Amino acid sequence: MAGIGDGWMSRAFSALALRRWSEAARKAETADLRQLRRQRAAARRLKDQLDRLIHVADGRLALPLLGNQSFPRPHDADWAWRPELWCGPLPMAGLSSVPSQSRLGGEVTLFHDCAQSEITLRQLRNTREADLAAYGLRLDVFKFDGSYLSLAIDLPEASCDGLKRKHLIRFDSIVEMEKPLEIFARLNIRHGPNTEQIVRELPLHEDEIRVEFDLAYTKLNEKRADRMWLDLIFEGPEMNQVILRDLTFSRRPRAEM
Repeated sequence: MAGIGDGWMSRAFSALALRRWSEAARKAETADLRQLRRQRAAARRLKDQLDRLIHVADGRLALPLLGNQSFPRPHDADWAWRPELWCGPLPMAGLSSVPSQSRLGGEVTLFHDCAQSEITLRQLRNTREADLAAYGLRLDVFKFDGSYLSLAIDLPEASCDGLKRKHLIRFDSIVEMEKPLEIFARLNIRHGPNTEQIVRELPLHEDEIRVEFDLAYTKLNEKRADRMWLDLIFEGPEMNQVILRDLTFSRRPRAEM
């Protein structure tokens, strides 16, 4: 049996402790009640610490690794990024009866116009070997009496550094749903007093859920671009659960004609 620490002494103590607890478990049916009561109290204290260790170890050792920024991107990408919510644990893991404009982490905000919110948001740990993102986001919607529901993801300042109309912005995601619905992605780029917007529907029926936004069709003022964010707009979300297993962005220059 492996010990808690290094060396033969640690292994010996661990093996001895396991034998003693195994023997106590075998004799529990006939043990003196006073002794059994003491053993139960000690076992509960030990179990609390073991459960804590196992919980932390499962989180740290499970695939994928925390903070992972590895994901497929165009070979000529000059910027790529995965938001913090999909990289590591947030201080607050979830929200219930979520009011509009509630933030989960520093980059994700929920918007809706429901009179009574029956919406929950929760960060969850990805443990599938196929997942590259350490965490995902689960959105549960029960009764929905509003006209819109959207998640806004704020992109970092680096997304606008050197931004040109020749750029393509790519958005990739892994989406799971209880039942079919439509999701639209709207890219917003603020430049001075104006904001350019490009809307694409996510191809949820395809294996790769990917959309590209071509900035050549905008009136972007390249010298004044200072903020970029993406809205994910959910159509008909009532009584549904949507899990965003991963969410990544990349930017590359369009091939010259």
